[in-house]
Amino acid sequence: MPASKRLLVSIHDVGPRFEDEIDRLVDRLSEALGGLKFAMLVVPDHWDEAPLQNSPAYQRKLRGWSDAGVEMFLHGWCHRDDSRSLSGLAAMRARHMTAGEGEFLALSRTEARRRMQAGRAVVENAIGVQVAGFIAPAWLYSQGAHEALADERFALAEDHFRVWRPDDGKVVSYGPVITWASRSKARIASSRTFASIARTALQPLATMRIAVHPGDVRVPALLHSIDATLASFTRNRLPGRYRDLLT
Repeated sequence: MPASKRLLVSIHDVGPRFEDEIDRLVDRLSEALGGLKFAMLVVPDHWDEAPLQNSPAYQRKLRGWSDAGVEMFLHGWCHRDDSRSLSGLAAMRARHMTAGEGEFLALSRTEARRRMQAGRAVVENAIGVQVAGFIAPAWLYSQGAHEALADERFALAEDHFRVWRPDDGKVVSYGPVITWASRSKARIASSRTFASIARTALQPLATMRIAVHPGDVRVPALLHSIDATLASFTRNRLPGRYRDLLT
C-alpha cells in the first residue's frame, strides 16, 4: 500500500458515561482495523454528570488502552455549550447542528484555556502520558479557543476539514472527516448518504479521517455504513496514527 496513504480513525466522547457503547466500538474497530489502531477523544466530565477523576476503574481502562498504543486526545471539558450570547449563524450551529454540544464555540481565550488546563490534568493523570492533542466538541472553536490552543501548545488539533499544529498554525492534513449522526431519521439518512458518496469520492485523499460516536451503536443502519466505509478505505491504506502527520 502507498506509504503516503493514511487512514485515521477515532472514537469520540470517551468516558464513563458511555462505557458500554465505547466498549462495543472498541471491539468493532479492532476487528475492522486489525487491533487498537485508532484514537480516542476523552471528555473529562461529560455534561457534568460523569467525572473521570471519580472513576478509578475507568481511568485504569484508559491507561490500558493508552499503553497498548491508542492515541488519547483531550475532547473539551464537559462537551456542553452553556453560552447564551451567540447570535446569527453561530447560534444556529450551536443549537441545531450540535444539539447544544459545541462547548468551545463561544468561549473566551481565558475560559477556553482554563478548561483545557483542567481537562488535560485529568486525562494525563489517568493515562500517565501527555495527550496527543486537543479536539473541540463538535469540531467547533471560537477565536478565543484557537488562541488558547496555541497558548497551551498542544501538538495537534483538528476540525471538520483539517488537522493542524496549534503552536505555529501549520496545516498537516486537509480533507473532510467522515462521521455519522444518530439524533434523527433525517440525520441518519444524510450521514449514510454522505458516507456512501465519500467511499468513492474521497479515495484520492492522502489522509482519510473517520470518526464514530457512542450513539452510532444504537442504530444498525449506521453500524452497517461504518463497516462498509472502513472496509472501503482499508483496502488501499493502512490505519495510521495522528502523530504520523508530524513527521
